[in-house]
Amino acid sequence: MDRLFASFANKIAHIAGSPATFLACVAMVVAWAVAGPFFGYSETWQLLINTGTTIVTFLMVFLIQNTQNRDGVALQTKLDELIRSSDAQDEFMGIEKLTDHELSALHERCEAAAKRSHATLERTRAERRRRGHEKDLAKRDD
Repeated sequence: MDRLFASFANKIAHIAGSPATFLACVAMVVAWAVAGPFFGYSETWQLLINTGTTIVTFLMVFLIQNTQNRDGVALQTKLDELIRSSDAQDEFMGIEKLTDHELSALHERCEAAAKRSHATLERTRAERRRRGHEKDLAKRDD
């Protein structure tokens, strides 16, 4: 059942996101608007578009959410595998489950580490310049 629904949701999400589907929807709205005078802009005429769009929107929310959930889990699994198989810190695996406060604290730690690395790099470059290695740096920057 899960596999069938996943396949169905993927196909519908792909079709719904296509230019042809968008143009078909625009054509339907234009046809509905053009039909307004023939129906005297009646409540039934208005109800037709309101009901149709509400039903489609309601169903699409669930299909798109299902597709995004699976894509998110797949992406997270790929990232976790890259972290696990590299020299990266394993503490980053599963951080999508942290609270907002915990994520902010981790983000601040990463920013501080990046600033320290940048400062170290700048000190190294300054030292190389001081020692007369400007040519080496110019070649590397090109």
